[in-house]
Amino acid sequence: MTENIKFSVTVPAYKAQFLAECIDSILAQTYKNFELIIVNDASPQDLDSIVSKYDDPRIRYYKNKAGFGAEHVVGNWNKCLEYATGDYIICMGDDDKLLPSCLEEYVKLIEKYPGLGVYHGWTEIIDENSELINILQPLPEKESVYSLIYSRLSGRTQFIGDFLFDVALLRKEGGFYDLPYAWGSDNISVFRAAEKDGIAHTQVPIFQYRSNSQSISSSSHNREKMSTVYLQFKMIKNFLDKASIDHSLLSDTFRKQTLKQLEEFFLGQIKYYMLIDMKSNNRITSLLYWHKKRKVYNHPERLIWNNLIKSMI
Repeated sequence: MTENIKFSVTVPAYKAQFLAECIDSILAQTYKNFELIIVNDASPQDLDSIVSKYDDPRIRYYKNKAGFGAEHVVGNWNKCLEYATGDYIICMGDDDKLLPSCLEEYVKLIEKYPGLGVYHGWTEIIDENSELINILQPLPEKESVYSLIYSRLSGRTQFIGDFLFDVALLRKEGGFYDLPYAWGSDNISVFRAAEKDGIAHTQVPIFQYRSNSQSISSSSHNREKMSTVYLQFKMIKNFLDKASIDHSLLSDTFRKQTLKQLEEFFLGQIKYYMLIDMKSNNRITSLLYWHKKRKVYNHPERLIWNNLIKSMI
């Protein structure tokens, strides 16, 4: 296998606990033509001493003078993209890991399906002790963006770190799509990258996502999450509406089914976040908030009252 493809493996870093394990997994790649870019987001934790232990010219370490913070974490993803000099980029968490054949398997996929804007790796889930606790569902080797959207709305699990993006295309699109707390940023970024030619998936596991209590997805901010879900809803709906113009890309039946799935998904998200909000906040304040949001989210009145009753049980 020739090594003419260069990868930029990037780690927007903040937490120290698993960083060495993350770095070790990247340096253990069987495919050697890559750079490792670590961007310290003004972390109060001692990341410097961890990175300084490594003597590898492929490692490039940067520190932000002011941190983007959790709410604007995508800003640090895009800072990593600014530093990248590779043909393709992985943006992974500072607690996640690559399996040794990750880049090698991506090369095989690129050679089989050249010219795609995005590729995806089969993912394992590990715990805080790095023990394997789950493996995500196997996916078709190649699929269209519309199949991707439909499957995601149907509950397919994915993370930003298990995707490989074409650097030039990602930059052309303005970088990773910036949403608060990165909720849905992977979705929109991937959908845009796969719009023209679809996406290809590895048929062997190559990425490990760490499930732990420190991840942003474990935090609260339910009203902000719902606001971000709404932004995703509007973007995907516009995307599907636009797609209906070209029936060679998507049959009208599948388009309508996907739009129906989108509506059901959005309503389910409203129901979920509304109930959590009513349980965790003053019920009267929450009731007034969700009544006001009816003008924006267009959810049924009965949903508010049903959730209010459920929150008191």
